[in-house]
Amino acid sequence: MSKYYDIDAILTDAQKLPCTFEHDVPGLGYLESSSSSPDIKAGTRLQLPVWLAEMLAVSQRLGTLSDVITLDIPVALSPRVQNALKADPRTVELRSLATHFYGLGERVLGLFEEEVLCDVLVSTYKLRAAEIADLAHNPQGAMGGEAGAFLRGLDEEERQLFRVAHESSKAIKMYLGGGEKKK
Repeated sequence: MSKYYDIDAILTDAQKLPCTFEHDVPGLGYLESSSSSPDIKAGTRLQLPVWLAEMLAVSQRLGTLSDVITLDIPVALSPRVQNALKADPRTVELRSLATHFYGLGERVLGLFEEEVLCDVLVSTYKLRAAEIADLAHNPQGAMGGEAGAFLRGLDEEERQLFRVAHESSKAIKMYLGGGEKKK
């Protein structure tokens, strides 16, 4: 399926990246909701959607535009969050940081050369995926306590992983004769 119609890709593109404008930009003052000026002034910090920030950043790399904006790492991927993920990725509620956390991470890694961030995201996904698979195959223990809090903090990609793992577990049980058939 094309990413063009993928709702998760659209929602990932709508997430915000912090940017600082390096030059005055005429006619875009409406992007800054608190300003009555028709222009954006140099030094203005704004949260732009990923798609717009990415377009401005890519245009700079191609030499089409001079440095119009400077991109910053979003709060959801900040060094503080990275340190928490390094300590124990299962305790971080990714959903509260960004509903499409890994999608945002993928897009940010396309804009920044952050090897440490890449390593943190990969190890986080591996550790959390193992926990998700365990909870999906043992749903009785997944509803309360720490497991319930963990499941509530899953981002959209992890929720899809949980659903697929849970459905496959049920299908295997039915195939082996341990589950009831749906009517």
